[in-house]
Amino acid sequence: MRDGRVTSELGLRDTNGILMQPWIEPERTSAGLGWDKQYLSVQRERPYRESFAAAATHLVILHRDGPVTVRRGQGKLTRARQVPAGGLFIHPAGRDLTVELGGALSTVHLYISDDLVQDAAGGDRPVELAEELGTSDRLLEQLVLSMDETLRHWEPAARTYLDQLGSMVAAQLVRRHGSGVGSVDDRPVGGLGNCQFAAVRTLMEERLAEPVSLAELASVAGLSVSQFSRQFKARTGLAPHRFLLGLRVDQACRLLRTDTAPIAEIAVRCGFSHQEHLTRVMRAHLDTTPGAVRRGS
Repeated sequence: MRDGRVTSELGLRDTNGILMQPWIEPERTSAGLGWDKQYLSVQRERPYRESFAAAATHLVILHRDGPVTVRRGQGKLTRARQVPAGGLFIHPAGRDLTVELGGALSTVHLYISDDLVQDAAGGDRPVELAEELGTSDRLLEQLVLSMDETLRHWEPAARTYLDQLGSMVAAQLVRRHGSGVGSVDDRPVGGLGNCQFAAVRTLMEERLAEPVSLAELASVAGLSVSQFSRQFKARTGLAPHRFLLGLRVDQACRLLRTDTAPIAEIAVRCGFSHQEHLTRVMRAHLDTTPGAVRRGS
């Protein structure tokens, strides 16, 4: 439970048992950060061959180096490929996995909930993902790397941004790697109605000091996450996490001009992890610093 709200964080139990094996040498993971739709792990792997039971999550593996030979499947269904750096291994939820890694390898594993994928599909019938080995998808690769960059520099205030990345990953998986009858709903949509937008903005303003998930914002608007993301951007021209960050910066500027509290305290009150976090954001977005705003310069 976090801030009075129950979370169902994805973790090792959702990884087919892969990340619990002795040949895995983890560098960093999202464990303990409250990520409830995706689980990210970066590690070194030694050669192995093993079979794993099906998991409820979809698995995307990005090879950070290589090439290395990978085999998947059993018997006549075995496939092998020399996978280069940047190659992707995709395994759908609900299927057993037999895999053999032919050499040492550095990887990023992303486990993503099926709910997120089905929401991205937006159809009346479920979508399935294809089993892929060594495929290339530059957008998916960059999204996974962006998740890793977010993990490296994790701040609780980045929760909405993380959820946005997860939705984009799910949409790309459906669009490029779906094998079922569903598809991403690309129909044009209008922006949020006035009442919907007001409710979402109120929640953002009430929770400036706390992490806010994309699912919570979508729920207030009465929409799915994918619908909300599209309609919010149509209304504001910004992704939800960008809009929320703007509210936090604006409030910080107001308090710096009118409140005598220490800058570190104002930073936390506006949803930043610490004073340095606020300074970094203000430099990037306003080309100024909290101290300069307080001095009126």
